[in-house]
Amino acid sequence: MPLWQIYHPVGVYSDQAKQDFAADITRHYTGVGLPAFYVVVQFQELGESDFLVGGKPSANTVRIVVSHLARHIDEPRRRRRMTEFVNAIIVPYTADRGLHCEFHIEESARDLWMIDGLWPPDAGSEAEKAWAAANSPIPPDA
Repeated sequence: MPLWQIYHPVGVYSDQAKQDFAADITRHYTGVGLPAFYVVVQFQELGESDFLVGGKPSANTVRIVVSHLARHIDEPRRRRRMTEFVNAIIVPYTADRGLHCEFHIEESARDLWMIDGLWPPDAGSEAEKAWAAANSPIPPDA
């Protein structure tokens, strides 16, 4: 599951911009085989006095934390490519709008993750493909 937490100044994103941003993020992950319901995007609006960079209030900074659970990348070139791809998703919603942006990607152990009390199927397995097709977790005995 990718979880994107997007911290931003109040009013920077309209409801439509949030939906577009989340759709672009989701499109990337479903394009590599993840079920759409794995993708969670949270927008956190922060007032200027609540968002400090270098100890000073910032009205033009976006900070994004991307947590990956469903897939992990160990090979350095692939990690770099993933980071660059995340950046490409972000640019239209940050730099192209004159906003400063910083992000990082963290990976959590897959065995520390459940959905509706179910262990997610192995990456690329037939069970995961079935979850993607149903866009919902499927109990193993269903």
